[in-house]
Amino acid sequence: MSDTTTKTRSVTVAQRTLQLSWAGVTDVGRRRETNQDAFFADYPLFIVADGMGGHAGGEIASQSTVKRLEAVVASGPVERGSIQGALELAVGDIADHPETTDEGTGTTLTGVFLEFEDEEPHWAALNIGDSRVYLLRDDRLVQVTTDHSVVQELIAAGKISPEEAEGHPYSNVITRAVGASELTAPDYVTLDVRPGDRFVICSDGLTKELTDYGIQHFLRENSDPAAAVDAMLAAALENGGRDNVTLVIVQIAEEPSSTIESAAE
Repeated sequence: MSDTTTKTRSVTVAQRTLQLSWAGVTDVGRRRETNQDAFFADYPLFIVADGMGGHAGGEIASQSTVKRLEAVVASGPVERGSIQGALELAVGDIADHPETTDEGTGTTLTGVFLEFEDEEPHWAALNIGDSRVYLLRDDRLVQVTTDHSVVQELIAAGKISPEEAEGHPYSNVITRAVGASELTAPDYVTLDVRPGDRFVICSDGLTKELTDYGIQHFLRENSDPAAAVDAMLAAALENGGRDNVTLVIVQIAEEPSSTIESAAE
């Protein structure tokens, strides 16, 4: 059964009123017994985590990490330092849990959040592992994050092509995770805030079943984030649903100057 959420919020940033709309879903897929993915989607933080390590370990790792970051949103502000502090606590939660004795227990983490520098807003995309953030801007889809995986290192070294990576025996081996054994810092990419932008944040359960072209197609065909989420999930399941599937879509539109909420709050 899918767990979905949708929401819209108006915020004022740099004397502009923007409408942020988002939708998220997580689904066990068609071949797994448990769902080890988790997500959180609420202004200003939108994240996806894909757990690994034993029957219950992956679920514990992803949920522990997401809950710690959710608490940051509740207490505010969301900054790179507060995210790192939450990850430190999550590592302790994972290590101390009685069901996470396997050293391989851990989770990916990826997403975006709105942060401010000298009162100017920008997006920060964060990543640990091989879950991804995509951005559709000016009708062109780009992968914002870089996978932390063995095959990505091989591609970067010119030893295999992206096409060869899809069937590579190490295609599921990641090189960085939030886990019980050590604390890992995310990589960050900074992006300006533009009305019309649409982010897709997803676990590899989506990208195993949909190409970048497919993701772009469903974004173009569905202007509403909830409709786009539903369409991508249905396609991923139809294409095999070999893993848990989790995705969050965030889109930004500009509104007239009247607003009821301030992003600085």
